[in-house]
Amino acid sequence: MEPTAPTWAEFVSAFPIFREAILCGIAAGAVLGMLGVQVVLRRTIFVSAVLSQVAGLGVAAAIFAGMIFDVELEPMIGAVSLCLAATGILALRPERVRLSREAMLAAVWVFAGGAALIIGSRITAEAHDIEAILFGSAVLVRPIDLSLVVAVGCFCVIAQFFLGRGWLFSGFDHDVARVHGLPAKMLDVTLWLCVAGMVSVATRALGALPVFAMTALPGMAALMLVPGMRGVVPVAMLLGALAGGLGYVAAYFESWPVGASQTVVAAIFVALSVPVRLLRAA
Repeated sequence: MEPTAPTWAEFVSAFPIFREAILCGIAAGAVLGMLGVQVVLRRTIFVSAVLSQVAGLGVAAAIFAGMIFDVELEPMIGAVSLCLAATGILALRPERVRLSREAMLAAVWVFAGGAALIIGSRITAEAHDIEAILFGSAVLVRPIDLSLVVAVGCFCVIAQFFLGRGWLFSGFDHDVARVHGLPAKMLDVTLWLCVAGMVSVATRALGALPVFAMTALPGMAALMLVPGMRGVVPVAMLLGALAGGLGYVAAYFESWPVGASQTVVAAIFVALSVPVRLLRAA
């Protein structure tokens, strides 16, 4: 006999159990969607994928270090520390090291992925946890993870309010921004610190795959849906929040992996935005 599908009544009655996970997906999706607009416009969309991979390495490294030194280390510390270190590398102007931005991203991504696999082979007891972080399995979220996502997200929203126009200007043309007296380097560093901070805390809570998806896809969809730039950020935040929340609900009713479900919902928004953009351009 096949198991019956969950009902809305069961969902409502069980809501207190996974409330933190849904709220975390909504909050993270909204802020990542907001930051994703800047990432997409700067054509550095794979920065979030690299930072998500680095965050996974940071979690694995913290667990491994705790085993070696027989102390309990919070994996979030490893995720945030390595993400900030990677941000310092990625913030370098590519021409200074005679490499393209893509080459720098590839080098960090390959190193983080390989190192995470090596460390993961040494801590087989926690291998499932590391796999969940890399690919997304946010069935339940700890209250501390939700608190960190909300706290870092609030900081990013405040930064967007005060620096959003500067981020946009320096992203379109770094040299022109400097000519007009904008602190382009400071703006770049601030943006990437926000991205690194949000990606690291969200990856620990949700997993690398949905974090990458919600950083890239809502911003892409919003840029296709909204004419001009005025309403792009609010629409990207809305789509990101919907991807995080609806993705979890769909996973509950269809018994899908949560991270994969959130990723697919975000991708559907992009697919639906394409014909809208084509009709507007016709």
